[in-house]
Amino acid sequence: VKVLRALRPFDASTCSHTTFRGQYDGYRAAEGVDPNSQTATFAAIRLMIDNWRWNGVPFYLRSGKALSCRTTQIVVQFQAPPAVLFERKRPLQGNRLVIQIQPAEGIQLQFHTKVPDAGMDLCFTDLNVVFRREFSNDIPDAYQRLLLDAAMGDASLFARADEVELAWSVIDPIIQGWSTDNAPPLASYETGDWGPEASTEWMRDQGREWFDVCPVLTLPHG
Repeated sequence: VKVLRALRPFDASTCSHTTFRGQYDGYRAAEGVDPNSQTATFAAIRLMIDNWRWNGVPFYLRSGKALSCRTTQIVVQFQAPPAVLFERKRPLQGNRLVIQIQPAEGIQLQFHTKVPDAGMDLCFTDLNVVFRREFSNDIPDAYQRLLLDAAMGDASLFARADEVELAWSVIDPIIQGWSTDNAPPLASYETGDWGPEASTEWMRDQGREWFDVCPVLTLPHG
């Protein structure tokens, strides 16, 4: 609740450059959908938390339907070092921490290491933990845990009413902004893609890149 209260508010004038929306091809042809529907099936937003701890740190959220895969993950992108001791043809990226929520629950730390006997060449190295690989016992589904807690009267993992109301107070101005002339354009993308290509350009205009789904975190077949 404290974090939601510290979020920088949106309005119609800021939605045009702090949010992005898209719609997959074929959505308007679905049964019961308006052929001229402006409903977004892909969204990305930039959040700023105005407190001392997260001052100046942007938080990017993206979600969509009909994408290439179903996954939920948190990516913590560390700042790139201001000084590089090794010669590089490309700029040195910062290390990153990937927390995979589903479907392959796990944690991955990506950091630079020097390639042995390769001059001063650097490469990304992974420290990877996949829960289903490390723990032999069955991991319960998230809803199994919630249903059990509900039956036992334990509400510690459920959202409080004031948290839900504050969360909607963040989203409502975005929805209202998308219904005005200042709304960002509705970009299109093909079913099975990783969202609109224009969302990549939207991030690059801010000097950043989206993190692609890492195949290391996916579960092996079978």
